[in-house]
Amino acid sequence: MRKIAVFIILASIAFSCGTPKTVIQSKKVIKGSWTLEPISFSQPGTFDVALFNDASKECFAGSVWRFIPNNNTGTYTINEANCNATGNRYFIFTIQQINADTGLYDFLLKPTNAKGKSKDNAGFRLQLTQLTETTMRWEQTVLLNGKPFIIYMNFSKTDK
Repeated sequence: MRKIAVFIILASIAFSCGTPKTVIQSKKVIKGSWTLEPISFSQPGTFDVALFNDASKECFAGSVWRFIPNNNTGTYTINEANCNATGNRYFIFTIQQINADTGLYDFLLKPTNAKGKSKDNAGFRLQLTQLTETTMRWEQTVLLNGKPFIIYMNFSKTDK
């Protein structure tokens, strides 16, 4: 009887430490190519924002993102002709369990080089607020004059 009790305890610990089913399903949906639509903000006005310490929101509009969930890597390509910083970028991403405070998924994105190495080990926390077979929405909250300011990034799926 004691062996059965120990087995049940160990099995429950093993299952509780695994990747949640909702995260596994999200990775299946996110796999493939996505196009970033024009970016919007929670407040009206014109703001000079460099997303992911890389380029302006105008440069990111129309960028193509590819997610490879089996190794949590991806690329995005900035192809806006008026931007000096065109070309491929690389990143590592993680979809985390629902945030108890917000009820939303945390999405972590860390820029890397082509070999998966980060030059400063910096990353960005976003909230994955919507994910369907054809659309995805990220929100990044930053502070502007000491108040929350939300950047909305909407994606449409282009292929699997």
